[in-house]
Amino acid sequence: MSSILTNNSAMVALDTLRSINKNLAEVQNQISTGKKINSAKDNAAVWAISTVMSTDVSSFNQITDSLNVGSATVGVARSAAETVTGLLQDMKDLIVQAQQDLNTSDRTRIQTDVTSLRTQIGNIVNAAQFNGVNLLKGTSAMSVLASLDRASDGTVSATNISVSRNDLATTAAAAGTAKTSGDGGYVSTADSITATDVAKTAGDPGTITASQAGDLSDGQTLTLTIKAGAINAGDVFSFTVGGSAISYTAVSGDTINDVAAALRTAIDGASITNATAAGGADAADPLVNDATVTVGASGGAVTWADSSITTTYSSSDLQDGNSVDVTLDGGTITAGDTFTVNAGGADYTYTAADGDTNNDVAAGLKALIDAGSITNLTVTVTDATDPTADAATITLAASGGSVAVNLSALASSGPATTAGGLAALSSIDVSTATGATAALSSIETLLNTAISASASFGSAQKQIDAQSEFVMQLVDSMNSGIGAMVDADMEAASAKLQAVQVQQQLGVQSLSIANQSPQVLLNLFR
Repeated sequence: MSSILTNNSAMVALDTLRSINKNLAEVQNQISTGKKINSAKDNAAVWAISTVMSTDVSSFNQITDSLNVGSATVGVARSAAETVTGLLQDMKDLIVQAQQDLNTSDRTRIQTDVTSLRTQIGNIVNAAQFNGVNLLKGTSAMSVLASLDRASDGTVSATNISVSRNDLATTAAAAGTAKTSGDGGYVSTADSITATDVAKTAGDPGTITASQAGDLSDGQTLTLTIKAGAINAGDVFSFTVGGSAISYTAVSGDTINDVAAALRTAIDGASITNATAAGGADAADPLVNDATVTVGASGGAVTWADSSITTTYSSSDLQDGNSVDVTLDGGTITAGDTFTVNAGGADYTYTAADGDTNNDVAAGLKALIDAGSITNLTVTVTDATDPTADAATITLAASGGSVAVNLSALASSGPATTAGGLAALSSIDVSTATGATAALSSIETLLNTAISASASFGSAQKQIDAQSEFVMQLVDSMNSGIGAMVDADMEAASAKLQAVQVQQQLGVQSLSIANQSPQVLLNLFR
């Protein structure tokens, strides 16, 4: 049946032409871009894989740059270390020459050459830097980014090559300079600890026990036993007998025998009514055996109460319930600065890291002291509002008993300078035969140090260069893999283009013929 409303042939021809045009557009896009997959709609899975691999390729290109910089840095250090090795060999030749009998003038000339070589070595070491990194000074290792490792779950981790520094500096060791008031991080205290008389407890060295508690009757003898052990200067031993106060304060070097003798003398000097001359026995070994003091009643009673006995020691410890504030001044703190607080009989020293403020130092000291688990000590920190100007405060508080806190041990100083690996060069002196002999032994050690550094840098540079070559090969392989997934087959695309163009021409002709069908119907109405 023919119809002027529906032209089935034209619709078929038109649909076919649309499909042909779509294929033609795809082929033309492949030819113009060189890719068969340009976006996620072309093939989502392949596009995702290729995109991830493309980002990895970009990252590996950056890694190549990192490896090149690392190789250059190590190369500079290696070259400098090899040069230093050569100069040390030259110095060794001079030292060997100095082993023979020489006059003073010749030795002086040789020493001048040695000094010149030493200066030259120092200049080379100081200049052996690349982009500000000098591997011949210091001890911390340099890390070179070597790879990005992608696991099966998609996570990525970095792999680094660690290059050890080899210190060939000629600098001698130097202690850090103590900070003074106003320096950043200067440690001080706004408080002080007052020495306190503290009663000895039963069993402490020097404690006194009495043979009876009450008054002495006529004919009775009182024996006071002084406990064996070491006593300290400032310990006080006292009691009241016959109404007279008897007391002795120990001095440096005293033992309990000295205390017993002093108490006997004090009793006799008090001229106590009805009291006999003081007696007693010294300890055979004052650190092990007890000493005694005796006094008797003769002709009448002598008043006595054992509650009058006191034995005390002077304590400079922080007492229970008291606290002391340690302050750290505001200002600039340098990496390597040290800060020391003594508590519980031990020093706690914090070394500042790069970028630390006095708040960081206070927190670091608190952490160290807390880790010491000092009995009866509580540590709190009050941060500085502005670390560049305000002080941070560490509060040490005694709770439940006394705590040894030594405020005189507070200290803060700038970073110390450690001796360089070739610091012994400064002591080489061949101006005397004795010095020349010592120099020969010293130069061998220094030469081995430089040789080891050169070998270490050579191995590290070889490893970095090998990794760089591998990364370049890896990038090539990844690019090839990405191309295999997304690149268009240009030969096939060319052949397909011609085929589709022919199909397009035939489709246009087919549509033209189909569009002529309604014209045939006009003949039916003529």
